[in-house]
Amino acid sequence: MLHTEKYRLYLYAMSHTFFLKYSRSPITNIFFVMTTLFRSSIAAITAQDFDLDVIYDQDHAEDHLSKVRIVDTVIISDIHLGSDVSRSRDVLKMLKSYSFKRLVLNGDVFEDLNFKRLQKDDWKFLSYIRKLSNPKREVEVVWVAGNHDGIAQILTHLLGIPVFDEYQWEYEGEGYLAIHGHQFDKFLNENIIISELATVLYKFLQKIDSDNQNISRWMKRRSKMWLRVSEKIATDAIAYAKTKGAQYVFCGHTHQALEQSEGSIKYYNSGCWTDKPAHYITISGETGVTIQEYM
Repeated sequence: MLHTEKYRLYLYAMSHTFFLKYSRSPITNIFFVMTTLFRSSIAAITAQDFDLDVIYDQDHAEDHLSKVRIVDTVIISDIHLGSDVSRSRDVLKMLKSYSFKRLVLNGDVFEDLNFKRLQKDDWKFLSYIRKLSNPKREVEVVWVAGNHDGIAQILTHLLGIPVFDEYQWEYEGEGYLAIHGHQFDKFLNENIIISELATVLYKFLQKIDSDNQNISRWMKRRSKMWLRVSEKIATDAIAYAKTKGAQYVFCGHTHQALEQSEGSIKYYNSGCWTDKPAHYITISGETGVTIQEYM
């Protein structure tokens, strides 16, 4: 089932990449119709992959439910699928330990749109997200685009869920806003080459570091540039939330979990899934908004 899903997603993503690249070519319309027909036919063949849940016996089901934590919303960001340091297996394990009504993917789910770099665990995560977005699951899956996520049209068709630049919702009478955060990163936007070099160096340190990533974590804590960017994004995100009438604003991008407030507005950063520990956010009526840690 996984191989069927993997190649279906991969082929469909590649067909739309071709469509966008050669959108002015005379053969575009014919090619697009062919891929659309192919998508429809193969979807019928693999429909059961998306519709069927795992069936437990009653004792197994009760035991499973007793271990699941129930929340309203889970927010994750910066998984960077395709990266050598992506923890896609761990984020999938974490998600399966919760029952939730809403999942917000707050940007940089992909490292880039080079799908050949995706590993087996990455495809398992994508398959899970697509199944989760099935209306029969009654889970709202929201994708907020990040600066690494590429062309939104490809992502929308790849997973069957809409992609937003930002997303607002209400819960228990209060306003919530999710936006990736790169929009507030002036240094990144004005120093692309330096930012890319710093990213490459940091990822290299992660690869050669110990399992606990002591060196790379120390570097992140000591980096004045990193800390300034993180603080600047928090400040600007809070200011932006005021204009949108939101009481809570959530970002990713900095890879640094953070909680900060100004007046009546609270800012949370969901960290990333390329570091140890990884972080994510849960929202529930009992515990409120909580930054969670995953080793």
